[in-house]
Amino acid sequence: PQFEGLEELHQTYKDEGLAVIGFPCNQFMGQEPLSDDEMVEACQINHGVTFPLTEKVTVNGSGTHPIFKYLKKQLGGTLTSAIKWNFTKFLIDKEGNPIKRYAPTTVPKDIEKDIKKLL
Repeated sequence: PQFEGLEELHQTYKDEGLAVIGFPCNQFMGQEPLSDDEMVEACQINHGVTFPLTEKVTVNGSGTHPIFKYLKKQLGGTLTSAIKWNFTKFLIDKEGNPIKRYAPTTVPKDIEKDIKKLL
């Protein structure tokens, strides 16, 4: 349901400036074992995803991708700034400022009101 919800937000608001970008990560119990190309194909076929997916990234530890170093520094999580699970979501404004961090369990529809405020 996360992919479908994110795709719905993407389709609804992309013409108003929303960019949904997926950052696959295999650090959480091996949930993303596919190659980058296989993952993109699976997301398109199984979930109808049309928003861009990056190559797999590291979100915690010594190899953390710079975007996640920045996001975690700006918007720490509960108890720790670490990303706790796939589908942790960040809302960033048009100037690149992190606005809000959402738990992996937050359904994309619950982010819509915050997106509307920024658009």
